[in-house]
Amino acid sequence: MRMRCRNVVFVTVLSMWWCVCLAQNSPEDFVKAHNKAREEVGVGPVEWDENVANYAKTYMKKMLTDCNMVHSGGTYGENLAGASSELTANDAVNLWLAEKSNYDYNSNSCVNGECMHYTQLVWGETFNIGCAIDKCHNGFTFAICNYDPPGNFVGQKPY
Repeated sequence: MRMRCRNVVFVTVLSMWWCVCLAQNSPEDFVKAHNKAREEVGVGPVEWDENVANYAKTYMKKMLTDCNMVHSGGTYGENLAGASSELTANDAVNLWLAEKSNYDYNSNSCVNGECMHYTQLVWGETFNIGCAIDKCHNGFTFAICNYDPPGNFVGQKPY
């Protein structure tokens, strides 16, 4: 009888661990991280969209076949992130947000490097997002977020 109790506790602990991992990459985690960054520049919130999320999940499956992080070229805006270790929703959004220092609002241009992940993140006319995170067989973790409507139009400021 003791053995059964121990097995039940063990399974419960594993289940709780699994839920913690999934919770770090939930739709709410992506939305919350995006909206925090958007609020800082006075841009309205985004919402999770299952159609956009399904697009992200479908493209993620394709990325995982060869472990190459390449943009989909689809109709949505898109940010990609990759790491050689675990990557959470918050980690991915923070990677894109880190480009904020490269964006010059007055000239509406990138300085000292990349900033277009950041500008897509805070694009004022984007209202819906859908994202996915998964681990490739080479150990890298990839994140993808798609944005509807897309942003980063030449000559337009993000906010």
